[in-house]
Amino acid sequence: MRALLATGDAATTGVTDLDESALDGAVLVDVTHSSINYKDGLAIGGRPGVIRDWPKVPGIDLVGTVAEDAAGWSAGERVLVNGWGLGESRHGGLAERARVEPHMLTRIPAGLTDVQAAAVGTAGYTAALGVLALQDAGMRLDGADILVTGAGGGVGSIAVQLLARAGAEVTALTGRVEQLEPWLRSLGAVAVEPRSSLGEAGRPLQSARWDAVADAVGGTILANALAQLRPGGHATACGLTAGAELPATVLPFILRGITLHGVHSVEQPAAQRERAWSMLEAKLDLAALDEATEVVGLEGAVDAAERILASSIRGRVVVDVRG
Repeated sequence: MRALLATGDAATTGVTDLDESALDGAVLVDVTHSSINYKDGLAIGGRPGVIRDWPKVPGIDLVGTVAEDAAGWSAGERVLVNGWGLGESRHGGLAERARVEPHMLTRIPAGLTDVQAAAVGTAGYTAALGVLALQDAGMRLDGADILVTGAGGGVGSIAVQLLARAGAEVTALTGRVEQLEPWLRSLGAVAVEPRSSLGEAGRPLQSARWDAVADAVGGTILANALAQLRPGGHATACGLTAGAELPATVLPFILRGITLHGVHSVEQPAAQRERAWSMLEAKLDLAALDEATEVVGLEGAVDAAERILASSIRGRVVVDVRG
């Protein structure tokens, strides 16, 4: 089967023929699509922190059909996988076939095409988990002032959509205001601000602006956003492209009673995954998703990985592994 094999060296990573005997798992899936996430960019580029056992097929997302009856799954069922070590500790979605364990599979909602399911991918699924975290904390989204960081990326752009469609007044934070402002407003943002406004170290407690923050970048940006939360405010955190450190103090937590929710998407149970995907099917503007989706063949995945690390992708890149 054709597969993109990451070797740990960007110069030798590329499309090759891989024997199916390298795959391990109870359920065989004929893969149609995967996508390019930040983790995939790191893996394909040979960067540390994602793949520890080289070589490996990257791709933390997988969309396809069950190839043969196995472990309670029937041949022909449309399925997806997000997380569970896919493309990290086991061969991932950037290949024509994959083997996974039965608990890893989620049925693709009937209202989504394979390309749309891949475009949503781990990024959109994570965004949905963040919205669920706010709702489960008892927060009323309708009319709330919510900041979304990393709004030009996969997580952020889908978070903007979901929150705006829930009635929130969304401010999108991005490092590419000139390029992305019209698009982000079309997704539902009422305002777009430059990343630089939160990029420098600020006071531990700042003017209160936000009822909630949906953060996808971490670092100083998240620390400043926490310092700007209103009393009783909530923040979700799911990314670290701006840094893994959190140079914040406890003052907003003590003096304003704010809450920070970590969003862990990799090992969520089936029920929570189904909640997230049901929300995505019901609330996403699929026409907007299609407009923001670029489809490339397997050979184009390396270039896409370079572009995602350079923060030059708008929206989502889907890989048609058959192309």
